[in-house]
Amino acid sequence: MNAAPVPHEIHAQLSGVTRTYPTVPGAGAKMPVHALGPIDLDLLRGEFFAVVGPSGCGKSTFLEVLAGLQQPTAGAVTFEGKPVGGQVPEGIGVVFQEDASFPWLTVWDNVAFGLRRSGVAAPELRRRVEDAIAFVGLKDFARAYPSQLSGGMRQRVCIARTLVLQPRLILLDEPFGALDAQTRLLMGDEVLRLWRRTGATVLLITHALDEAAMLADRVGAMSARPGRFIEIIATGWPRGRDSTIVGEAAFGEITGRLWERLRGESLKALGHAAVPAMAAE
Repeated sequence: MNAAPVPHEIHAQLSGVTRTYPTVPGAGAKMPVHALGPIDLDLLRGEFFAVVGPSGCGKSTFLEVLAGLQQPTAGAVTFEGKPVGGQVPEGIGVVFQEDASFPWLTVWDNVAFGLRRSGVAAPELRRRVEDAIAFVGLKDFARAYPSQLSGGMRQRVCIARTLVLQPRLILLDEPFGALDAQTRLLMGDEVLRLWRRTGATVLLITHALDEAAMLADRVGAMSARPGRFIEIIATGWPRGRDSTIVGEAAFGEITGRLWERLRGESLKALGHAAVPAMAAE
């Protein structure tokens, strides 16, 4: 779990992936919705990849297809060389924006939940749970209930619950969207520390351009629906980075470039663009 990443080794891959929903709920006529793709992406082992795009462009659909929670309409998804589909493969962990902690369980029992279901022996379970709780800074709150924690602390519980399963690919679906800007920066530092310690590949879905620019090795900018990558930007940050890079000139250049690519797509998503769909390509 602590192995160094292998440069340029493909860890997960999407090839010609599309996702179409057959109907719009509540619509008078059956109208298929082309939500995603086609998408091609080689996700490299050990990298931090972020995805940004307009509201409704299919970012979360993209993550769910990669995780095996949805089946692509066309194309193929692989993780560690094996097809993905039907269920989340062993080795992939997912953290969603919504607070997924069980309110009737303590922090300790929330983090232990998945290991207990997997039948992990008690000594190993205890070691891994205590390590994960300490890593996310909740050692003093191990016996607290979610209602006694702040929003940021509850999100740490969800991260610890994923971390304890020792995933090799961690998928984060806007996990800090409900937090204020300052707390998001600090949580970003925690995620970077997690990424460096574990050596896992991380894919982050976010609506915040500054968050993507700070955290990622590469940022994929998506078009308005149907979502596809219109540009993938390498940030060039060192692996040991933290939130202090937001004060660097290069940080402003990266966020500016992302907004330049996404502004027109966001207008299309809002229905305000008079530009043809291919104009941003």
